Amino acid sequence: MISAAALRARAEGLAEALPPLLAEAEHLAQAVLLGEHGRRRAGMGDEFWQYRPVHAGDEARMIDWRRSARSDAHFVREKEWQAAQSVLLWVDDAASMGFSGGNHPPKAMRARVLALALAVLLTRGGERVGLLGSDLPPRRGPHQILRLTDVLGRDLSQSDYGVPATRGMPPHSRAVFLSDFLGDLGPVETALTEAADQGVKGALLQVLDPAEEAFPFDGRTIFESMGGTLRHETLKAGDLRGRYLARLAERKERLADLARVTGWHYSAHHTGEGAQGALLWLFRALERGR
Repeated sequence: MISAAALRARAEGLAEALPPLLAEAEHLAQAVLLGEHGRRRAGMGDEFWQYRPVHAGDEARMIDWRRSARSDAHFVREKEWQAAQSVLLWVDDAASMGFSGGNHPPKAMRARVLALALAVLLTRGGERVGLLGSDLPPRRGPHQILRLTDVLGRDLSQSDYGVPATRGMPPHSRAVFLSDFLGDLGPVETALTEAADQGVKGALLQVLDPAEEAFPFDGRTIFESMGGTLRHETLKAGDLRGRYLARLAERKERLADLARVTGWHYSAHHTGEGAQGALLWLFRALERGR
C-alpha cells in the first residue's frame, strides 16, 4: 500500500508538470458539472438492468453470489446506466506522437495532458475511468488519477504509428481515442466496428502539429518518420503541398465518416491551439454519447 507521503509527492509532481491545464480543468469541471440538471445517474437504488461477467478491477462486494452459484463463472448484478459510467481512454504512444514542428508541445504531451484532464473531470462526476492497452481497468477516485499519470508518463514506443487497443472494453461503456491517426486507418476502422458491436460509443480526437496542418516546407527537404523506418527526400517540397493537404483532408473526412456510422464523434485539434477547447469538446462528446 502506498504511503501518504509518497502519494503526496506524486500528486505534487503531477501538479508541477501540468499546472495550467489542471487549473483550467478545475474550472471546466465546476462549470460543466454545475450545468448538468436532471440527468439520471446510476446508484444503489436504480433498477436492475442485466447480469454481466466479472471484469478485472471489480470488487468482491459487487458479485451477485446467488446468480454466480448457478454457473462456473462469477457475475455482477448491473444497475441501469452503470456500464455507461465507465470510460476507457486510448492514448497513442507511437513514435509519431513525439513530433513537434516548432514552439509547441509534442503531440504526445498534448494528448496525455488532455486524457489526464478529462479523467479528472470524469472522476469528479462519479465516473469510472480506465486506460486501454494497460492494466488499468475503470475505477473511480483520485488514486486512479495517479495510476493513470504513472502509465501516461512512460516513454513512447518504437513503432512509427499506433493501433487502437480495444481489449477490456465493457459493453455499453464509452471510450476516447487520442492519436494523430496518420498510420493505416484499417485498424481504426476495425476498432470502431468492434466497439460498436458491443454498444460502445465515444470520441476520436485527432491531435496534429501546426506544421502537419499547414505543410510549410519548401525547397530541398528530407522527410523521415519518427521511428526512422520511412524516409523521403525531395528538392521541391513546395510542389507536394497541394497533394499533401488534399490527402490530409481526405483522411479527416474518412475519420469523420467512420465515427458517424459507428455512433462516435470526431474532431481535430492541433497543438498550436489552447487545450481547453479540446477538453471541453471531449467532455461534451461523451455526454452526447450516452
